[in-house]
Amino acid sequence: MTDGGSSAGKDAVIDFIAGSVGAAAGVYVGQPLDTLKVKMQTFPQLYPNVTVCAKVTVQREGLVRGLYAGTVPALAANIAENSILFAAYGAHQKLIANILGVPKVENLTVTANGFSGFLAAFWSSLALCPTELVKCRLQAMRESYINKGKEPPKIGPYQLTKQILKTDGVPGLFRGLTATFTREMPGYFFFFLSYEFCRDVLRKPGQSKDDIGPLKTVFSGGMAGVTLWTIIFPADVVKSRLQVSGGKTPMLKLMHNIYKTEGLGALYNGLGATLVRTFVSSGVLFLAFEYTKKLIHSAVD
Repeated sequence: MTDGGSSAGKDAVIDFIAGSVGAAAGVYVGQPLDTLKVKMQTFPQLYPNVTVCAKVTVQREGLVRGLYAGTVPALAANIAENSILFAAYGAHQKLIANILGVPKVENLTVTANGFSGFLAAFWSSLALCPTELVKCRLQAMRESYINKGKEPPKIGPYQLTKQILKTDGVPGLFRGLTATFTREMPGYFFFFLSYEFCRDVLRKPGQSKDDIGPLKTVFSGGMAGVTLWTIIFPADVVKSRLQVSGGKTPMLKLMHNIYKTEGLGALYNGLGATLVRTFVSSGVLFLAFEYTKKLIHSAVD
């Protein structure tokens, strides 16, 4: 292996580890509001706003059990997604830099960084879809069973995964994959474009984007998250409903049905809770990612 290949492999491993650390930090910060988002998306008739959703959830399920439902699969989903996402993002940055003849990835334009994120999201979506499906079903399990007049079972992610495999096979775990691609790939184009744009704007003349400090890094990450979710939210509503219900309706048809029967607002139900959650969790994600990457580089270089 050449030195360049060895260096690229080392960078990919470091990005993978740093992405995992960032993902774990982001989940613990943002999980309660993510739970409320999923409930509001899948059962808008029960939860007209985030205050009602939070109050009812805590009253009926308890603070920890209710708001942190699906934390284990959320950790699995986010660690799987972000470790692959950041490793693939770095690899695609290098690929695009080589194609464009740019000597260093730090010199890529924000648009080129956006395309790196777009391509990276294809690979992370494959890991994300099954784990997020289990997470969404756990988060909305009480409402799903009550709607059928049944008492919700007390099962965890492992038992639920076995149940899905038994009834629907492996394809059952990839319900909503098309919606996931539709959500993730354009979303991460704007996610990384926004992040790099904010870092570029916030740096002082002659200062590297990597040296802007923790507060500006958190702000840049938060704005990246807000940009992502504002753009992809309708696709996420459709994905959540497909995954919770196990339905097989094509994504665009279901989106049209929701718009026709429930109005445009239904495609944005839960957006407020999501934007608050994502600003904090994405800020923490990038802070943990950037500083873990620096720490590992300083230790191995």
